[in-house]
Amino acid sequence: MLLVAALSALAGYNHARAKRALVGRAHGHVMEIEGLRLHFIEAGTGMPLILLHGNGSMAQDFKSSGIFDRAAKTYRVLAFDRPGFGRSTRSRGRWSARNQADLIHAAVGRLGIENYLVLGHSWGAWVALELARRHSPSVAGIVLVSGYYYPPPRLDLALAALPALPVVGTAFRHTLLPLLVRLAWPWAMQKIFHPADVAADFAVLAKDVASRPSQLRAVCSESASMLGAALLRKPSYTDIAVPTGILAGSGDRLFDAEGEARRLHSEVGGSLLDVVEGAGHMVHQSAPEAVIAMVDTIAGRHSSSQETGGREPANSGDAASPGVPGRR
Repeated sequence: MLLVAALSALAGYNHARAKRALVGRAHGHVMEIEGLRLHFIEAGTGMPLILLHGNGSMAQDFKSSGIFDRAAKTYRVLAFDRPGFGRSTRSRGRWSARNQADLIHAAVGRLGIENYLVLGHSWGAWVALELARRHSPSVAGIVLVSGYYYPPPRLDLALAALPALPVVGTAFRHTLLPLLVRLAWPWAMQKIFHPADVAADFAVLAKDVASRPSQLRAVCSESASMLGAALLRKPSYTDIAVPTGILAGSGDRLFDAEGEARRLHSEVGGSLLDVVEGAGHMVHQSAPEAVIAMVDTIAGRHSSSQETGGREPANSGDAASPGVPGRR
């Protein structure tokens, strides 16, 4: 009985802390679509640029990195909380990268946007690839940052997916898991940022948001999706036919991001590759200028292909924007 009481008290504490996590944060806009509330922030004018965050993060990630405000000087920028993250809800059922791509495409269509660029970080890069694959007439180009494109079966993915299970997993997400996430937060930040310095603004901003039980459900579900992809199919991206920019940190410790990026670059015809020296998994936080440079380059490629009747320039290989220090 004492254990049950302790766990109940911990669940109540986690619930109260989760309610406070988003208090005072900028609200942006909320759209009701496909049975959920989809939250996004928007600024700027010009070619629409859709920003899609990684697993465990939120749209504000792009605000804290400076990418949102920098891009808004040139583009109409829309950063979405993907289903289950930030202020967006997540209905029960499958929310694969393919499902999320269809959702985002429907959402931007409702806003009257017919043609757009996409920037996806980490898990968001999967969604960007599915947008390019499934909605290519509308996608002007994609920029992929720190993507995990060819995941092998891994024990840590299986363990991370377990809290997505019903009953026991639900109880764990509401009691012990948020506490464990908060305790491990400094270590997690070091791992995703190394060898670059941890961005203090992001670390403070994301801690309580990422440890909410509702968001942990989405995190674990996306780990399960990644595990399923690793077990059930051999990815191929030779069908991606939109202008594509690929970035990876040379020091990424989550996985071999540089190897993944180079393999994808070899598959996607005409793609550009930039391996950012001194950056880890959070390239957009540590080297936002490299990401913006790639967005500008891909936007320019789209404009050039429009002027030449849809023919893209030949593959120019690595280093999309020469002259930026610390990159190869």
